[in-house]
Order: sequence, then structure tokens, then C-alpha cells
Amino acid sequence: MKQLVPEGVQIFRVGVLTDMVAAVLGECFDSVWVEGEISNLARPASQHIYFSLKDGEATLKAVMYRGIALRLRFDPLDGMSVIARGRLSVYKPRGEYQLLVEELIPKGIGAAELALRQLKERLLAKGYFS
Repeated sequence: MKQLVPEGVQIFRVGVLTDMVAAVLGECFDSVWVEGEISNLARPASQHIYFSLKDGEATLKAVMYRGIALRLRFDPLDGMSVIARGRLSVYKPRGEYQLLVEELIPKGIGAAELALRQLKERLLAKGYFS
């Protein structure tokens, strides 16, 4: 019977290969700045923020953990252009790489100005300026 896998070829289990990829990404991209548009924003009860960053060519999944999310000075929204700083990691159960966001900056206007505008919009919606 003919052997289908050539002799001497190393065969990896999926988990082992995923761990190897995660190690390389973590080593090579421990701090990276990424520009993109927020999409698919979700805020579960955990208070983490899950979203994607996209441009005309690709989409990158991102997560901002609760401790960092609570320190944000503005409210991230779908469609908002931002610059994110973080590190790449692999979410092992799905074998997907993602950006663990450590800093998020709105592109165009500053965080304080954006926070002020968002507060004004919320107060207007409640009728405080009528």
C-alpha cells in the first residue's frame, strides 16, 4: 500500500500548531498600532468590548477587556474611525487571531471633545435643552 504522507514530514495536532502560531504572533507583534473603522461592536454583561476593525481590504477582530474599557473617555460606536494600540494573540478555540486592545483613540477629534459631544447628544435626547 502506498503511503500518502511523505516519510519524514512532521505532522502537527491542531492545538499544537495553534500554540506555535500564537507564540510567533505574540513575539513579533507584542505592540502594534492599527487604524480602522469599528464594526460589529458588542458589549456583553462582562463589560468587555468586542468589535472588528476594518478597512477596504481586511477585517481584524478586536477585544478590549473590562479594565481598559472602563477607562475610555468616549463611547466607541459602529462606523467610528479609530486608532488602536495593542498586541496580537490567538483565540485558541476558534484558531483566530485578534487584537487585544490596550488603547483606543478616535481619529479626527480628541477623546475629550468626542466625550463632550456624546454627552450633549444624550442630554438633548432627554430634553434637557428644550
